[in-house]
Amino acid sequence: MICPQCCGFDEFFNAKMASRQLKRYRRKGPAKPTRLLIEALLAEGVGGRSLIDIGGGIGAIQHELIRAGVRRAVDVDGSRAYIEAARREAKRQGHDDRVQFHLGDFVDVADRIESADIVTLDRVVCCYPDMQTLLDRSTARARRLCGLVFPRRNWLMKLALPLLNTINRLRRCPMRFYLHPPAEIDRVIREAGLDLRCKQKTLLWEVAVYARAV
Repeated sequence: MICPQCCGFDEFFNAKMASRQLKRYRRKGPAKPTRLLIEALLAEGVGGRSLIDIGGGIGAIQHELIRAGVRRAVDVDGSRAYIEAARREAKRQGHDDRVQFHLGDFVDVADRIESADIVTLDRVVCCYPDMQTLLDRSTARARRLCGLVFPRRNWLMKLALPLLNTINRLRRCPMRFYLHPPAEIDRVIREAGLDLRCKQKTLLWEVAVYARAV
């Protein structure tokens, strides 16, 4: 049985959105929450490390961290358009030979992907109904660091996400967004053996980096 949410990835995160985000990235660099996550990871040291970028979008994290010294990356995304955009940009930047691309739901393909030093989920948790399973599978693949961007549980997000879901229902798009409690996200990651190293906030997003005890 095919998950409706997974079908929604392709429909919502389509070629038009991917093209718009790629153009913005080329003009201005990563969006602020993504930039904060990248900077927090760089502060932990990424030279010679490996990366799994879950829901990598147009690949901003991969591109920036590879230029900073990451030796190889794996991009897993449920959107064909985003995979293609990330692949094109990796080729343009000259490091497409250092990135492997997997189309699909990370929960489904995780067992086929080798662990990496760094695992990132930039605005991915809010796209997944089963937060516990997603984070269990993600943290199990993180040998050293796990970095996330997820929605703040404030009044803006409490208004915005239901509105987006209503619009998608009217458009008959199966994609839905979820406002998982930050405290629960933190609990799941800590129970996987990682400790919080850095936490920052923007108006809408929380940015957190966890590290596994060495």
